[in-house]
Amino acid sequence: MMRFILPSWGLGLLGLLTLSISHPVLASFKDDVSGLYQSLHLEGEVSYHAFADAYRHFSQHHSAKPVMMLIDYGKPSTEKRFWVINVKTRNVLFRSYVSHGKNSGNLYAKTFSNRVNSRQTSLGIYRAAETYHGKHGYSLRLDGLSEGLNDKARERAIVIHGADYANPAMIELSGRLGRSWGCPALPTDLSSRVIDVIKNGTFIYAFSHQA
Repeated sequence: MMRFILPSWGLGLLGLLTLSISHPVLASFKDDVSGLYQSLHLEGEVSYHAFADAYRHFSQHHSAKPVMMLIDYGKPSTEKRFWVINVKTRNVLFRSYVSHGKNSGNLYAKTFSNRVNSRQTSLGIYRAAETYHGKHGYSLRLDGLSEGLNDKARERAIVIHGADYANPAMIELSGRLGRSWGCPALPTDLSSRVIDVIKNGTFIYAFSHQA
């Protein structure tokens, strides 16, 4: 049996969606979520409940851009589990592989941590911040917004960057992507384009499910 492990931002809506919705505002929101989800053709890729929770947060908080990003760390690293979505134009801008932390697991990320030096992935809501050039080249700093889950992202230097070990060729060589120290590392041919789209304010929703 699969169960979703969602940050606290996702718990409230799950109950609402399972009730009969009579209030016109809630009914309208449900229609918006369902319509967007279908137009993006995400069925079979992204859990509807996780998508609805992410969109709920996105719609209730100011974002500098009509873009949101999702990462499903419940999928194996051999599958594309990273999506950048333009909500206004209703299209998926990027689908990609993404790495997880080396101490979170091998093929699957099974354990998560907010602890400094854990070398594990953190779940929760992030906000994309400023760019910089570091040891991994063009990179993007992240602010963790979920207290106790990822709010030490700055202290841990959890950033988005490109890495050779996140390239799909690694899957052919080792049966999985290489792993980071907790950063969501992207394929090198994609990372700069993704960073330019999401930098300076995009909300990022990292979630998982486990057996």
